[in-house]
Amino acid sequence: QVQLVESGGGLVQPGGSLRLSCAASGSIFRINAMGWYRQAPGKERELVAAITSGGSTNYADSVKGRFTISRDNAKNTVYLQMNSLKPEDTAFYYCNADVGSYPIPVVFREYWGQGTQVTVSS
Repeated sequence: QVQLVESGGGLVQPGGSLRLSCAASGSIFRINAMGWYRQAPGKERELVAAITSGGSTNYADSVKGRFTISRDNAKNTVYLQMNSLKPEDTAFYYCNADVGSYPIPVVFREYWGQGTQVTVSS
């Protein structure tokens, strides 16, 4: 089995910064794309940013220029650096990964973390 565990959420003032981390653990063969999603109260879950195993990235228009996604393949960890935070960034943030896991034959499937709350408020 594979687990994704997020950390780094919290309360921050507008204009502030936070860094989210998500570590994958378990019987991992390989991780393809990893990403961050968020869901605000009363809204649907949306993609914030994603990164391939090769480092290609894409971002939601609302966070371009403010958020940066990165990953450490050796640690099976993805990060989300969030700068210039706005109240509208307030949401529950979820980590997502496409993971191939043992035993043989390796099967790839999508995993989700439990989520971490980010609140931007003065």
